[in-house]
This record gives sequence, C-alpha cells and structure tokens, in this order.
Amino acid sequence: MKLQRKNGLRATALGALAVSGALVLTACGSDDNTGGTGGTGEKTSAASNIKCDDAKGQLLAAGSTAQKNAMDLWVKNFQAACSGVEVNYQAIGSGGGITKFTQGQVTFAGSDSALKPEEVEESKKVCKTGQGINLPMVGGPVAIGYNLSGVDDLVLDAPTLAKIFDTKIKKWNDPAIAKLNPDVKLPGTTIQAFHRSDESGTTQNLHKYLSEAAAADWKHDPKSKSWEAPGGQAASGSSGVASSVKGTEGAIGYFELSYATAQKISTVKLDTGASTPVEATTENASKAIAAAKVKGTGNDLALSLDYKTQADGAYPIILVTYEIACDKGNKADTLPTLKAFLNYTVSDEGQKVLSDAGYAPLPTEIAAKVREIVPTLS
Repeated sequence: MKLQRKNGLRATALGALAVSGALVLTACGSDDNTGGTGGTGEKTSAASNIKCDDAKGQLLAAGSTAQKNAMDLWVKNFQAACSGVEVNYQAIGSGGGITKFTQGQVTFAGSDSALKPEEVEESKKVCKTGQGINLPMVGGPVAIGYNLSGVDDLVLDAPTLAKIFDTKIKKWNDPAIAKLNPDVKLPGTTIQAFHRSDESGTTQNLHKYLSEAAAADWKHDPKSKSWEAPGGQAASGSSGVASSVKGTEGAIGYFELSYATAQKISTVKLDTGASTPVEATTENASKAIAAAKVKGTGNDLALSLDYKTQADGAYPIILVTYEIACDKGNKADTLPTLKAFLNYTVSDEGQKVLSDAGYAPLPTEIAAKVREIVPTLS
C-alpha cells in the first residue's frame, strides 16, 4: 500500500510543524510515578498518559547519537511510568545501530538516514516473515558549531563551508569568510575542523547538504555515513565532536543543536540565498522539514529532504531520525515493550518533550501515520 495524498501531507505538515518554544516537559517526569489502571483496563502511569500495556523486561536498542538526548528523556519517562521495564539504548552511531539490528542484537535501531536497499534485504534474515521499516520519530537541525574568541556572530555559505571541511580554507581570516562577515574582525587563527570518526547519519546528512548546495566544491560521496574529506580531526559521536569544538580554539564541527545548546557552543548562520542568513533553530529546521516528501512505500515512511531550500527562515542542514524495526517477525518476548515504547515516543506527549531538548517534533500528518503503523507491528 502506497502512502496517499503526498501533496496534502506537505501542505498539512507546513502548517502543523511550527514549533513553539513554550512547549514544556510534560508531567510524566514528575516524582509521582505510581502505576494505575486506565478506564480501558490498560496499565498507565498516574503521572502521565503513557500506556504501558504488556510491556515488561528489557528492550535493547542502538544507533543514532543525534537522538540521544531525546532518547534519554523518552527512556526516563517511559521507565518511570512502566515499572519493571528497562530500555537500554546505546548511542553508537547510525551505522553501528543498523549493523546490530541486521545481526539481531537489538530490537530496534535509531538511524539518521533510511535503510539502503541492501540493508532492507539483510533485515529480512532477522525479521523472518517481514523486513525492517523506517519510522520517522524526531527531526532537527545539524548545527555548525565553532570556537573563535571574540567572534559570536558568524555567517558562512555552503561553498565556503565545503572548502573549510575539505581543508582548502585553512585560516579564519580567509577572504571568502571575510566577504561573508564584513563587520566582523576575524583573527588569523588556524581552522581546526572536526568530524565524526564513526559511521553516522549526521555525517551523511551533511554530505548530502554540501553535495547539493555546493556541488562545485564538494565532490565526496553524499550517500556515505563515513567522513569522506581529507584532513581534519576525528572524534567519536556527536558528543565527542561537540566536546572537541568546545575545548579547541579555532575549532569548527557539526552536531545536533541539542549538543550546542547544552555546551553553550556558538553556531554558524547560513547564507542560503534567502533574504537574511538563517540560524540553526528548531523553528527554522521545521520550516525545511515541512517540505519533505515521503518516498517510502507501504508501511515504510522514509523521507526525501530538500537541502537546497532558499525559503526565508528555513535552515537547510536538517536530519530526521528513524526508529528502524521489523514490520513482521519481531520476537514475541520483546514485541509488547517495543510497541508500547514507540507508541509513547510518537504520541503527543512524547513529541512535546522534544522542543526544549533542541529537536523538532514530527509534522502532524507524518506522526499520525506512524501512530497507525506501530500497533500493526507483529
């Protein structure tokens, strides 16, 4: 079954995706976590609307570091609501998560890029009667963080960013950077560019952005989860890159906005061709994600993102993190917990906690489709 009304989805998503900074953490994180029974007979938390159903035991998952901060919130809230349940999520990178999933070591994987056709084929060995599907769960901006004393407002464009990460621009006072920042006194500090050492969907999304928005200057494989450019310094995970940037004068790197926010790292504004440079915010990422098209078929909701957008206020370096699970053939002992947990993360309550953590909740209609699919997992 193909997903219908794509144009309608885009129109609805555009209106529904505005993220309010006023959204706050819901009551599921309160100290009152005694269990109760809802009117439907389902086990719920007295402190929230989380439905535990028959969730029990341990749920193993691994993958994207991009969603780690969101996953930490979800796991805390879910475990507080559902006594006796443990969700163990290892933030090892999208590539590592997919490998563990296709080897049957985890029940689901988090990935910042959809499964490749060959990975879908591999998943059939684990899913037995089904295959792995991509369920969008959280979106957000990939921030370009930097550490440059005396400079707290910096603008770059895609070609300049490509040359920096390709080690063709080596000094912060390079003419190309100075042209974009005429009112900024740029030092002659050597640029220290940091990238991920592990396979990462975050890296892949940056590759795609540079390949599309700076095609003449970025000749590396846009589909690769591994860093392709020469030079630079490597660090493990988004947390490793963020910490390296934070502690290194003249550094620049890429990671999800939540890491920049947590460590108070300055972020680059992008000259996209819009009327003014665009800042990395959840609201601005939402404007770009709203233009996404569903390219998956049936219960697979893989999305196609527009990295070349020039719309005012649309931040183009974006990612959507998918939870990858078997549509059929899940293990009977973990299936109830898998469904209960994903039902929570895609619920209104689960999505509302994202804004304060630097993420963008899903478009309304995409979230609604995920909510239809999760209960059908078998």
